[in-house]
Amino acid sequence: MIGIINYGAGNIKAFANIYTRLGLPFVFVSKVDHLKNITKIILPGVGSFDHAMQQLEKSGMLQFLDEIVIQRRVPVLGVCVGMQMLACSSEEGSRSGLGWIDGEVKKFNPSSLKNSTRLPHMGWNDIKPLKSSDLLEGLDHDARFYFLHSYYFQCQKNENILAVTDYDGEFACIVNSGNIFGVQFHPEKSHQWGIQLLKNFADI
Repeated sequence: MIGIINYGAGNIKAFANIYTRLGLPFVFVSKVDHLKNITKIILPGVGSFDHAMQQLEKSGMLQFLDEIVIQRRVPVLGVCVGMQMLACSSEEGSRSGLGWIDGEVKKFNPSSLKNSTRLPHMGWNDIKPLKSSDLLEGLDHDARFYFLHSYYFQCQKNENILAVTDYDGEFACIVNSGNIFGVQFHPEKSHQWGIQLLKNFADI
């Protein structure tokens, strides 16, 4: 059963629509009791890093999520700010992240961007896989995804970078450590490519 974390900081209905179309079972998770029979976790996120972390803490689910992801190794997919929350910290705020993947969230430097690029990084862009993964099954080199962000995940270890995107320089757009995955883009807004990625995650 796929659990879509509902903590007031994510586009949960868009994920629900896709999994309904795919005929895959899911539930919205808003309290600890809802997590007990979950075999996959979607952690969406929109807005600022600190606000998202604060909302997750207020939900009362943080400690139990940490237990089932780290100890029970239930697969989790962080999306956009949900991916950034996997890091230890963020330049966007002062709160600690989940720390599930060693790294820091950094802001793009506007002064180093060329005239053709600007912040936020918004719209469609390609991804370049650096290694094979079940998450990317069926996604060829023409796959494109929708981005909307001004911060990026800087991994401490290159081995945690699954794919990169070029926006006046490459940055990690998919990170992974064991059962933990994060994507900077919005698969729920990325048409057939996003649908395929969310199906792949359900099959992991």
